[in-house]
Amino acid sequence: MELYEAIEKRRIVRDFENKIVSDEILEKIINAGLKAPTHDHLRNWEFVIIKDKEDKENVLKFGKQGVEPTLEILKQTLEDGTLQQKMYAIAMPRQYSMLYNASHIILPFFKSNAKVMKPVSVSSLNPFASIWCVIQNIFLSATAEGLACSMRIPVGEEGLNVAKIVNAPSNYLLSCYIGLGYPACDNQVVEQVNYNAKQKMHFGKW
Repeated sequence: MELYEAIEKRRIVRDFENKIVSDEILEKIINAGLKAPTHDHLRNWEFVIIKDKEDKENVLKFGKQGVEPTLEILKQTLEDGTLQQKMYAIAMPRQYSMLYNASHIILPFFKSNAKVMKPVSVSSLNPFASIWCVIQNIFLSATAEGLACSMRIPVGEEGLNVAKIVNAPSNYLLSCYIGLGYPACDNQVVEQVNYNAKQKMHFGKW
């Protein structure tokens, strides 16, 4: 798939087919992630891959606990609301299933320092910025392979609890959960808020 086509087709998917992604394709996607720019040239990123159902349940249990209270908010969200409200109406009930039903869950960890969580300048966030370049490469390479990704960002102590379960070193932080798999044929497509470059470019000054 051509690069611009992959960028155009990349979408977060929350419903997957019951089909396993091969180890070969998984490695290609992780290798693509490792080609991302890194602030220190050391690529201090590690990936815990979760495949078995029992292991999935174990790492997702903290996120699952937080889903039910969030669903109460949806009772106040109208289906015919804004595009953002419609997205939440689709996404929030699937916070658990969109990861559990994926072929694999990828847990991208990055080596951190004290400044990441208490930044004193934008450059303090360099390790955090780098891992998100990795994640975008993973998303695009998955799309190029005919796959798709879901994503959840840990809330509160969720990431720290998952890190303990998978024995991650204390100086590595979990950036997000990525569900990787083949998108379901009836996957619900969320309408996008579209912008173009001319609306967002400012030459010389804002």
